[in-house]
Amino acid sequence: MTHRMVRALGGVAVALLISGTAAACGGGGGGGTTTAKDCGYKIAYFGALTGSSANLGINIRNGAVLALEQYNAKHTDCTVELKQYDSEGDPAKAPGLARQLVSDNKILGVVGPPFSGESEAADPIFNEAGVTTITPSATRPSLSTKGWKVFHRAVANDDSQGPAAGNYIKTVMKAQKVFVADDQSSYGSGLADNVKKVLGSLVVGTDKVGADGKQTDFSSTVTKVKSSGATVLFYGGYYQNAGLIAKQLKGAGATVTMVAGDGVNDAGFIKAAGNDAAEGTILACPCAPAAQAKGSFLTDYKAKYNAAPGTYGDVGYDVANMFLQGIDKGNTTLAKMLTYINGIQYEGVANTYKFTDKGELDSSLIIVWTFKVTGGQVVPDQATPKG
Repeated sequence: MTHRMVRALGGVAVALLISGTAAACGGGGGGGTTTAKDCGYKIAYFGALTGSSANLGINIRNGAVLALEQYNAKHTDCTVELKQYDSEGDPAKAPGLARQLVSDNKILGVVGPPFSGESEAADPIFNEAGVTTITPSATRPSLSTKGWKVFHRAVANDDSQGPAAGNYIKTVMKAQKVFVADDQSSYGSGLADNVKKVLGSLVVGTDKVGADGKQTDFSSTVTKVKSSGATVLFYGGYYQNAGLIAKQLKGAGATVTMVAGDGVNDAGFIKAAGNDAAEGTILACPCAPAAQAKGSFLTDYKAKYNAAPGTYGDVGYDVANMFLQGIDKGNTTLAKMLTYINGIQYEGVANTYKFTDKGELDSSLIIVWTFKVTGGQVVPDQATPKG
């Protein structure tokens, strides 16, 4: 099926589309004036803007919006629009929304999707249409094994993040008894499985919780953790559930330290848990601290949003700029953009980016850090081994 046909058929889908906030011609792009010229080129953000795990998606979207505004301020002769598609991070909603995206034949690349489950649902549609994607945060390793030619990942996958978290528990925390739980999502279960491989016999119990982010009572898991005698709980999943689990563990008098992955590395975790319950939590992330971002990114982000960038905000900024650089160099067809991104070596604010033939970040460029909740804030802890 041709790309044009796929895009035309995709227009039948009914899905939520949020109009681009970085529209060209003075409609929201920084520096837009009455003389700005919209050349008709677009990139898209596809991912959660609402829903139980929206914060991570919003961080990425905010970085992309900043990139668009800065680009358009310098390219008033030919501005680019950012279209935003709110998937709510829901794999069931992602396909219809993806079909709507590919029906817009001006979209040359996708920033996202942020989550692994929605990536599994939407990426086949992007691949069939030939629309290049770069995810700033979907870390399930199997995403790069599907044969999707358009797929690219701007961070390390869970084969690096999971072992790093496991090694931290074993060598830094020196835990002898660890309980492992996950939310059954593509991301959470995969990350937990990687941690269990590293810890082996140190794992004294496991559990599964609700995968939809709607569960609020975790008393069963709390009871299992307490009875196991574990001193560490590794949780594979996202921040809302993790926060409630930490809060309920604290309320039950459990003396256990939570360790989790990048899906929990968000201020929303602390809000859900409360400062006391969140204190001391260790969070692994295939990312460097945003405070280490190069150039003026940190200052520019704070000036725009009156807040420090959240997890992957700097990576979202870099991903958007890769597409914008491609447009600026004349890669204004789907085929040309894909070829350009496949061969890119881009020096961004968060990292340097170069992709393998499967779309993975080159192994020499992998970054994994741990962060720690201290005094109600997520602060950098240390760079960790890759596993």
